[in-house]
Amino acid sequence: MKKLRIYTDTSVLGGCFDPEFAEWSLSLMADFRARRFEPLLSDVVAAETAAAPEAVGRVFRELLDAGAEVLGVGAEALALLAAYRRRRILGERFTNDMLHIALATIARADVLVSWNFQHIVRFDKIRAFNAVNMEQGHAPIAIHSPREVTSHEKG
Repeated sequence: MKKLRIYTDTSVLGGCFDPEFAEWSLSLMADFRARRFEPLLSDVVAAETAAAPEAVGRVFRELLDAGAEVLGVGAEALALLAAYRRRRILGERFTNDMLHIALATIARADVLVSWNFQHIVRFDKIRAFNAVNMEQGHAPIAIHSPREVTSHEKG
């Protein structure tokens, strides 16, 4: 069976150190270490973790060492981002949130995981992003929290 390719945004990495989210973020990291899933990261995650506490950077580097694919921001992702902006799904302050979704969509990730319930893991936003994705000729992207995706098995 094909392994799921999971785009992981920065909130999931930071969630490893948040009492509310640690159980699920750490479980997903164990899934990546056990090679149950294929992690996808991006240049956006790299930039965000560079500005985050060192512990978050360590989780990022651990995923790189585990063979994570790192997605670059190319013309296709920027075009999809522009389409999201035209639709005004999120404000300009949340460009990185929209770029995470564009990158995961372009890479044909099986799922994007995030703890961002305000801008990403939210029914109305998911519908809006996927409407634009389909209008632009892309497949819809599944968006869930790590709690919904992790295998809940120990490393």
